[in-house]
Amino acid sequence: MRYWNRIGTGLWLCALLWVAGVLCAQGLDIESRYSPLNRQRSPRRSTEYIILHTTEGGGRGSLEKLRRYGEAHYMVDVDGKVTRIIQRDRIAFHAGRSMWDGKTNIDNISIGIEIVGYHDKPITARQIEAVRELLRQLKSIYKIPDNRILPHSMVAYGRPNRWHSVSHRGRKRCGMLLARDDVRRQLGLSGKPSFDPDVRSGRLVVADPYLNTVLYTVVPVAQPSAGQDSLSMIARGRSAWDIARENFNSPTTVYIFPDGTRRRGDQITDWNRMPPGTRVEVGSEGAEQSSDVERVQVIGRDGTTAAEIAGAAITRESTIYFLKDGSVKQGSELSAEGLMNLPDGTGMLVGYVHGGIIRANRRAFDICGPRWNLPTTFYRMPDGTIRSGPEMNERNIPLGTMVFFQP
Repeated sequence: MRYWNRIGTGLWLCALLWVAGVLCAQGLDIESRYSPLNRQRSPRRSTEYIILHTTEGGGRGSLEKLRRYGEAHYMVDVDGKVTRIIQRDRIAFHAGRSMWDGKTNIDNISIGIEIVGYHDKPITARQIEAVRELLRQLKSIYKIPDNRILPHSMVAYGRPNRWHSVSHRGRKRCGMLLARDDVRRQLGLSGKPSFDPDVRSGRLVVADPYLNTVLYTVVPVAQPSAGQDSLSMIARGRSAWDIARENFNSPTTVYIFPDGTRRRGDQITDWNRMPPGTRVEVGSEGAEQSSDVERVQVIGRDGTTAAEIAGAAITRESTIYFLKDGSVKQGSELSAEGLMNLPDGTGMLVGYVHGGIIRANRRAFDICGPRWNLPTTFYRMPDGTIRSGPEMNERNIPLGTMVFFQP
């Protein structure tokens, strides 16, 4: 009996070593460099999607920013090296304002993979190999079908603004290349969605026809013919939004006027008078993530009127106004005259739920669940200051604090 036990043990060890060898052969060059915020992130209740991103910047700068804010589960560098940033079973803030098939806050139900590179440039052979293996492992663990492995540009959506009066698809081109059938085959993916369910249902409209064609066509689509310099210049039919998207008013976006004058995005207020020929330079390192940082919009800084900031949503209850007298109103509570005469300095949140007030028997989690510490959730403190979710300690939020979150 001992002899057979030894034989059995030996066979088991051989099998284990063989499996380990196979895994090493198919393995990843992977390192854990968890974000300091990793342990603060809540566990996901379900995992339904994998979202593929392109960093729109170099590896070093992107990794620093991804780690600082916990904005991805994995990053794959050009040499194929994979870095873990947030544990795969926790929530990472990688998708920002997002929707797919009516579900919002895709961060809560997805894994985010950042691939160092750009939305319109090929990724390296080593990245293809590493991403293919990483996807194989994650698909096996979470039973995610190929048509739920989506580029960020498929799920990101934009709030109403001066250029688009309603919520729209096209806020980002991030990961656009990864929707191409030929690229997906290289990544071991055999299927993808054939249409945008939120556009088809009327929840969103298409704001970027070229992106929409790339995402849902069967064959590669050529970029509209124009020189690179022309594509980065404001012209008839090409606005600051078309070039910089939601980074248009960021301090990292620089506008070079035809007379040589340079201004940052946060220094410009009259967007309707941007002269043709103005060159737009969008900050490169970490640019993909920077436009996902939600903030309170301010009349006089982000637009001269409420309509310039919120478009057709100015009268909706989902548009929140922080008035100069200290009161907080929803768009549906203000008159047309009042909306037309809001002074500079009035704060606005577009596309938000007014969740209510923190009380002794009503915590932040009771109001908005695991969204309570998302960077897209805002708190108006009793002293009038406004803070975002990552700044809050749920146990120490003062009574009377108002909570606002994305649905």
